[in-house]
Amino acid sequence: MRDTSLLTRPPTRWSHTAKSLSLAGVTIRVLIARARKGWAFGEALTNDDLIRERYRGIRPAPGYPACPDHTEKRTLFALLDATANAGITLTESYAILPTASVSGLVFAHPESHYFAVGRLGRDQVADYARRKGMPLAEAERWLAPNLGYETEVAGS
Repeated sequence: MRDTSLLTRPPTRWSHTAKSLSLAGVTIRVLIARARKGWAFGEALTNDDLIRERYRGIRPAPGYPACPDHTEKRTLFALLDATANAGITLTESYAILPTASVSGLVFAHPESHYFAVGRLGRDQVADYARRKGMPLAEAERWLAPNLGYETEVAGS
């Protein structure tokens, strides 16, 4: 006998979240497709091409390999006045609320390509922290997965 409990069970919070995230992904693809059409690149892309990102340009986002620092969301949100204009907020850890929201940048230059930030030296992180106006320890916290050195433990 076929199990139909998934069809009759009320949706859970997690199923709503998954559907919302899927909808956000589709929405961003539609918005980028509209922008690309407006840029008149003359591309004839299929849905499969769009899904496989076979288009001109890139769309990196804070927290991903090309931009590992989540704090850049603060700058993006300030520029867009995202809370006032869209009701989207950031948590202390830079998670976006509502959770089905997305942020990122779109670069349409034909030579743009994805890359990953490699291991960072202490001098690079210190310079980055200085330019961002944040303490070194805070920059190290946000860039921890990319650090090529051990951080100093407070009090040692």
